[in-house]
Amino acid sequence: NDTVTTDEIRFGDNDTLAALVANAIDADVLVILTDQPGLYVRDPRQDLEATAALLDLHEGRFDVPLLDDAGVRSLLASTRRIAIVGASDHPWRPSHGVLRDLRDAGYEVIPVNPNARVVAGLTCHPTVTAAVGATGPVDIVDVFRRSDQCAEPAREAVATGARCLWLQLGIASREAGRIAHDAGLSVVLDRCTIIEVRRLRARDAVPPTAPPGS
Repeated sequence: NDTVTTDEIRFGDNDTLAALVANAIDADVLVILTDQPGLYVRDPRQDLEATAALLDLHEGRFDVPLLDDAGVRSLLASTRRIAIVGASDHPWRPSHGVLRDLRDAGYEVIPVNPNARVVAGLTCHPTVTAAVGATGPVDIVDVFRRSDQCAEPAREAVATGARCLWLQLGIASREAGRIAHDAGLSVVLDRCTIIEVRRLRARDAVPPTAPPGS
Protein backbone atom coordinates (compact mmCIF):
# COMPACT_ATOMS: atom_id res chain seq x y z
CA ASN A 1 0.00 0.00 0.00
CA ASP A 2 1.05 3.58 -0.62
CA THR A 3 2.23 5.54 2.38
CA VAL A 4 -0.48 7.97 3.34
CA THR A 5 0.75 11.47 4.03
CA THR A 6 -1.10 14.20 5.83
CA ASP A 7 -0.87 16.75 3.03
CA GLU A 8 -4.20 18.39 2.27
CA ILE A 9 -5.63 20.26 -0.66
CA ARG A 10 -8.42 22.67 0.19
CA PHE A 11 -11.20 23.32 -2.29
CA GLY A 12 -13.37 25.52 -0.07
CA ASP A 13 -17.01 24.90 -0.89
CA ASN A 14 -16.36 23.59 -4.39
CA ASP A 15 -17.87 20.12 -4.11
CA THR A 16 -17.66 19.62 -7.88
CA LEU A 17 -13.90 20.13 -7.99
CA ALA A 18 -13.46 17.84 -5.02
CA ALA A 19 -15.51 15.18 -6.80
CA LEU A 20 -13.23 15.42 -9.82
CA VAL A 21 -10.21 14.84 -7.61
CA ALA A 22 -11.97 11.92 -5.96
CA ASN A 23 -12.30 10.27 -9.36
CA ALA A 24 -8.56 10.57 -9.93
CA ILE A 25 -7.38 9.30 -6.56
CA ASP A 26 -7.59 5.74 -5.32
CA ALA A 27 -10.49 5.98 -2.88
CA ASP A 28 -8.84 3.50 -0.51
CA VAL A 29 -6.51 6.31 0.50
CA LEU A 30 -8.87 9.23 -0.04
CA VAL A 31 -10.19 11.08 2.97
CA ILE A 32 -12.82 13.79 2.63
CA LEU A 33 -13.46 15.87 5.73
CA THR A 34 -16.87 17.49 5.54
CA ASP A 35 -17.09 18.66 9.14
CA GLN A 36 -14.92 21.68 8.35
CA PRO A 37 -16.03 25.04 6.93
CA GLY A 38 -14.41 24.00 3.67
CA LEU A 39 -14.01 20.63 1.98
CA TYR A 40 -10.64 18.94 2.32
CA VAL A 41 -9.20 16.15 0.22
CA ARG A 42 -6.02 14.38 1.24
CA ASP A 43 -3.89 13.35 -1.69
CA PRO A 44 -1.15 10.88 -0.76
CA ARG A 45 0.33 10.71 -4.23
CA GLN A 46 2.09 14.06 -4.54
CA ASP A 47 2.27 13.29 -8.25
CA LEU A 48 3.88 16.39 -9.75
CA GLU A 49 4.17 14.85 -13.20
CA ALA A 50 0.45 14.06 -13.28
CA THR A 51 -0.38 17.54 -12.07
CA ALA A 52 1.85 19.09 -14.72
CA ALA A 53 0.18 16.98 -17.42
CA LEU A 54 -3.25 18.17 -16.32
CA LEU A 55 -2.13 21.79 -16.27
CA ASP A 56 -0.63 21.45 -19.75
CA LEU A 57 -3.82 19.81 -20.96
CA HIS A 58 -6.02 22.64 -19.73
CA GLU A 59 -3.64 25.35 -20.94
CA GLY A 60 -3.37 23.94 -24.45
CA ARG A 61 0.19 22.65 -24.18
CA PHE A 62 -0.59 18.92 -24.32
CA ASP A 63 1.27 17.29 -27.21
CA VAL A 64 -1.15 14.43 -27.94
CA PRO A 65 -4.14 15.13 -30.24
CA LEU A 66 -7.43 14.62 -28.42
CA LEU A 67 -11.01 14.23 -29.54
CA ASP A 68 -12.98 17.46 -29.47
CA ASP A 69 -16.68 17.66 -28.58
CA ALA A 70 -17.73 16.66 -32.09
CA GLY A 71 -15.40 13.67 -31.99
CA VAL A 72 -16.64 12.62 -28.55
CA ARG A 73 -20.23 12.96 -29.79
CA SER A 74 -19.55 10.72 -32.78
CA LEU A 75 -17.66 8.20 -30.66
CA LEU A 76 -20.37 7.86 -28.02
CA ALA A 77 -23.11 7.64 -30.63
CA SER A 78 -21.39 4.70 -32.34
CA THR A 79 -20.10 2.93 -29.21
CA ARG A 80 -21.77 -0.20 -27.85
CA ARG A 81 -19.16 -1.86 -25.60
CA ILE A 82 -16.96 -0.20 -22.97
CA ALA A 83 -14.28 -1.84 -20.81
CA ILE A 84 -14.03 -0.14 -17.41
CA VAL A 85 -10.45 -0.52 -16.15
CA GLY A 86 -10.30 -0.17 -12.38
CA ALA A 87 -13.99 -0.96 -11.92
CA SER A 88 -14.60 -1.40 -8.19
CA ASP A 89 -16.88 -3.84 -6.44
CA HIS A 90 -17.49 -1.18 -3.76
CA PRO A 91 -20.72 0.71 -4.58
CA TRP A 92 -19.44 4.00 -3.18
CA ARG A 93 -16.47 4.16 -5.57
CA PRO A 94 -16.77 6.45 -8.62
CA SER A 95 -15.79 3.66 -11.01
CA HIS A 96 -18.67 1.50 -9.73
CA GLY A 97 -21.19 4.29 -10.17
CA VAL A 98 -20.01 5.15 -13.66
CA LEU A 99 -20.17 1.50 -14.70
CA ARG A 100 -23.73 1.16 -13.46
CA ASP A 101 -24.83 4.44 -15.02
CA LEU A 102 -23.30 3.57 -18.39
CA ARG A 103 -25.11 0.22 -18.28
CA ASP A 104 -28.35 2.00 -17.44
CA ALA A 105 -27.72 4.31 -20.38
CA GLY A 106 -27.73 1.30 -22.69
CA TYR A 107 -24.04 0.51 -23.10
CA GLU A 108 -22.60 -2.95 -22.58
CA VAL A 109 -19.95 -2.56 -19.90
CA ILE A 110 -17.17 -5.00 -19.03
CA PRO A 111 -15.45 -4.52 -15.66
CA VAL A 112 -11.67 -4.97 -15.52
CA ASN A 113 -9.90 -5.28 -12.18
CA PRO A 114 -7.53 -8.05 -11.03
CA ASN A 115 -8.68 -7.54 -7.44
CA ALA A 116 -12.41 -8.08 -8.04
CA ARG A 117 -14.40 -11.07 -9.24
CA VAL A 118 -17.86 -9.55 -9.69
CA VAL A 119 -18.81 -5.89 -10.11
CA ALA A 120 -22.46 -4.82 -10.15
CA GLY A 121 -23.44 -8.41 -10.94
CA LEU A 122 -21.03 -8.65 -13.89
CA THR A 123 -18.03 -10.95 -14.18
CA CYS A 124 -14.87 -8.95 -13.65
CA HIS A 125 -11.76 -9.70 -15.70
CA PRO A 126 -8.14 -9.20 -14.60
CA THR A 127 -7.00 -7.40 -17.76
CA VAL A 128 -8.44 -5.83 -20.88
CA THR A 129 -6.88 -8.65 -22.88
CA ALA A 130 -8.68 -11.24 -20.76
CA ALA A 131 -11.94 -9.31 -20.99
CA VAL A 132 -11.81 -9.11 -24.77
CA GLY A 133 -10.78 -12.75 -25.02
CA ALA A 134 -13.78 -13.81 -22.95
CA THR A 135 -16.44 -11.41 -24.20
CA GLY A 136 -15.33 -9.93 -27.53
CA PRO A 137 -13.94 -6.59 -28.74
CA VAL A 138 -14.70 -3.28 -27.04
CA ASP A 139 -15.02 0.18 -28.51
CA ILE A 140 -13.68 2.21 -25.58
CA VAL A 141 -11.19 1.36 -22.86
CA ASP A 142 -12.30 3.66 -20.02
CA VAL A 143 -9.57 3.94 -17.39
CA PHE A 144 -9.94 4.66 -13.66
CA ARG A 145 -6.28 4.42 -12.70
CA ARG A 146 -3.56 6.73 -11.50
CA SER A 147 -1.80 8.42 -14.40
CA ASP A 148 1.39 6.44 -13.80
CA GLN A 149 -0.61 3.22 -14.21
CA CYS A 150 -2.29 4.08 -17.53
CA ALA A 151 0.38 2.93 -19.98
CA GLU A 152 -0.49 -0.77 -19.69
CA PRO A 153 -4.24 -0.28 -20.31
CA ALA A 154 -3.22 1.85 -23.32
CA ARG A 155 -1.08 -0.98 -24.69
CA GLU A 156 -3.91 -3.43 -24.14
CA ALA A 157 -6.37 -1.10 -25.86
CA VAL A 158 -4.07 -1.08 -28.87
CA ALA A 159 -3.44 -4.83 -28.82
CA THR A 160 -7.13 -5.72 -28.55
CA GLY A 161 -8.32 -3.40 -31.31
CA ALA A 162 -10.22 -0.81 -29.26
CA ARG A 163 -11.19 2.40 -31.02
CA CYS A 164 -10.49 4.79 -28.15
CA LEU A 165 -8.43 5.15 -24.99
CA TRP A 166 -10.43 7.22 -22.49
CA LEU A 167 -8.86 8.43 -19.23
CA GLN A 168 -11.31 9.58 -16.59
CA LEU A 169 -11.71 12.93 -14.89
CA GLY A 170 -8.52 14.18 -13.29
CA ILE A 171 -6.32 11.78 -15.27
CA ALA A 172 -3.88 12.78 -18.02
CA SER A 173 -0.95 10.63 -19.12
CA ARG A 174 1.35 11.64 -21.96
CA GLU A 175 2.80 8.14 -22.18
CA ALA A 176 -0.60 6.46 -22.41
CA GLY A 177 -1.88 9.07 -24.83
CA ARG A 178 1.09 8.66 -27.14
CA ILE A 179 0.83 4.87 -27.09
CA ALA A 180 -2.80 5.04 -28.15
CA HIS A 181 -2.45 7.89 -30.64
CA ASP A 182 0.61 6.42 -32.35
CA ALA A 183 -1.36 3.21 -32.92
CA GLY A 184 -4.26 5.08 -34.49
CA LEU A 185 -6.67 5.12 -31.55
CA SER A 186 -8.69 8.15 -30.57
CA VAL A 187 -7.71 9.64 -27.21
CA VAL A 188 -9.87 11.33 -24.57
CA LEU A 189 -8.34 12.60 -21.33
CA ASP A 190 -9.75 14.14 -18.16
CA ARG A 191 -13.40 13.53 -19.04
CA CYS A 192 -16.05 11.28 -17.54
CA THR A 193 -17.87 9.00 -19.96
CA ILE A 194 -21.26 9.16 -18.26
CA ILE A 195 -21.08 12.94 -17.78
CA GLU A 196 -20.36 13.32 -21.49
CA VAL A 197 -23.18 10.94 -22.42
CA ARG A 198 -25.66 12.92 -20.32
CA ARG A 199 -24.39 16.27 -21.54
CA LEU A 200 -24.55 15.33 -25.19
CA ARG A 201 -27.89 13.57 -24.91
CA ALA A 202 -29.29 16.65 -23.21
CA ARG A 203 -28.38 18.47 -26.42
CA ASP A 204 -29.99 15.70 -28.48
CA ALA A 205 -26.54 14.91 -29.81
CA VAL A 206 -26.35 11.26 -28.78
CA PRO A 207 -29.40 9.07 -29.37
CA PRO A 208 -30.23 6.55 -26.62
CA THR A 209 -28.30 3.32 -27.06
CA ALA A 210 -30.37 0.15 -27.23
CA PRO A 211 -29.69 -2.15 -24.25
CA PRO A 212 -27.50 -5.16 -25.10
CA GLY A 213 -29.49 -8.02 -26.61
CA SER A 214 -32.48 -5.87 -27.60
